[in-house]
Amino acid sequence: MCHTHGGCKEAVGRRSRHFQQDKMTEPLLIANLTQEWLASLRRWHLDFFFIPTTVVTLATMLVNPVLMACILASRALRQETRYLLVANTLAADMLFLTVNLLTAVLNAARAEVPWLLCELVTAITVTAYCCAILTVTLMVVDTYAAVRWPLRYRHLLPPARARRILLGAWLLAATYPLALVVVMEVERGNPQEKIAVCLVLVSLGIVQAKNMAGIHIYFFVAALICAVLIFYCYIRLYMVTRTQGIWQNRFSRARVTLLAHGVLLLLYFLPGFVFTLELLLFQSQDVSQDVRVWLSTVNMCVFMLLPRAFAPYLYGLRYREISDTIVQLLHRH
Repeated sequence: MCHTHGGCKEAVGRRSRHFQQDKMTEPLLIANLTQEWLASLRRWHLDFFFIPTTVVTLATMLVNPVLMACILASRALRQETRYLLVANTLAADMLFLTVNLLTAVLNAARAEVPWLLCELVTAITVTAYCCAILTVTLMVVDTYAAVRWPLRYRHLLPPARARRILLGAWLLAATYPLALVVVMEVERGNPQEKIAVCLVLVSLGIVQAKNMAGIHIYFFVAALICAVLIFYCYIRLYMVTRTQGIWQNRFSRARVTLLAHGVLLLLYFLPGFVFTLELLLFQSQDVSQDVRVWLSTVNMCVFMLLPRAFAPYLYGLRYREISDTIVQLLHRH
C-alpha cells in the first residue's frame, strides 16, 4: 500500500519490473496489484460509483426487455433486418450490464473470487462490448444498403441471412477473449487461486504483459475496421441523398436521425478508446496508481453505461413501428 506519490511511483516501478519475471511470481504479483487497487478505492471513496452503476443498470433493464419482447413477439418486426439488429444490440447491452453490475457488487462487497471466474467475467464483458460495437456498425451498413439499393435490399439482407450474420458477430466477438482464457488457464499452475478485486483492466493488463501485440492488434484492428465502415457508409449516404432535398431543412428527420446515431456511435466507441488508453498506461512508471484507478472507475461506471442508457430511446423507441407495438400492448393489457 502506498501513502505518498513517491511511494505509488515506486510501487508502479516494482510492478512493471515484476511483469518481466517468470510465471511463478504471478500469484504474488496479482495479489499485490489488487491490494494496491483496493487501497486506492478506499482512499478516494470510489465505492460510491456503485450507486450510478446500479441505478442506470436497473433503469435500462426495465426498458430493454420490453423492447426486445415487442420485436420478438411481432412477426412483422421479426422480418425486418433493422429490428433484428436493434434486438441484438439490446441483448448485448443487457449481458454487458448484468456482468458489469455483478462485478461491481462483488468488488464493493470485497468478496474474493477465483481467478478463473474473473477471467470468464472478463471474457464475457469483452465479448458483449465488442458484439454491441459490431452490431451498431452493421446497423449503419444496413441503412446504407437500404438507401443505396432499395429494390434489391430485401434480397441482399433477408431475415435469415441477418440472423446468420449476427451469429457470426457473436462468434467473432467471443473467439479471442475465450482463447485468452484457455491460454491463461493452461499456463497457470494454481486454478483455485483467488483475488480480492475482479477488473477487466487487471485481467487484460496481466495478459498484455505476456502478449502485448495480440491485445492491441485485436482492439485496434476491430475499431479501425468498424470506424472505416461507418465513415464510408455515412459519406456515401450523404452523396446519394444530397440531391433529394432531405438535408435542406435544419430539423429534417434525416438530420435528426444522423445526429442521434452519430452521438450514440460516439458514446459506444469512446469507452473503448479510453480502455485502450488504460492498457497503455497500465505498465507505465510515469502514471500514479490513483490516476489508473480513477480512470478505470469512471470509464466502467459512467462512460460504459451512457450508450446503454440512451440506446433504448435513440434506437428503440424512436422507431415508429416499435413504439406503436408498445402502445398496442399497453392498450391490450
